[in-house]
Amino acid sequence: MDRVFRMLAFWTGIFTVMFYVGDMQKTALLFLVQTAFFLTVGYLKLSERMYMYLFGAYCTVFMIGFTWYSEFILVPGFGH
Repeated sequence: MDRVFRMLAFWTGIFTVMFYVGDMQKTALLFLVQTAFFLTVGYLKLSERMYMYLFGAYCTVFMIGFTWYSEFILVPGFGH
């Protein structure tokens, strides 16, 4: 499971670079934080159960944040 978190760090790092090059600094910073989190957790050598708990907590926080953003921040049809 530690390799999975390092792989997630790799892909969020790729997205960080792409967002930064695309002039989306806030999104790049968000993905940079995720990259640091995944990389740190990937080298902790935790048990498989703990990795699953952390991934479940990450998914829960993501869904709460995404729902909050799409409900209260996102303006539908803006820019079209």
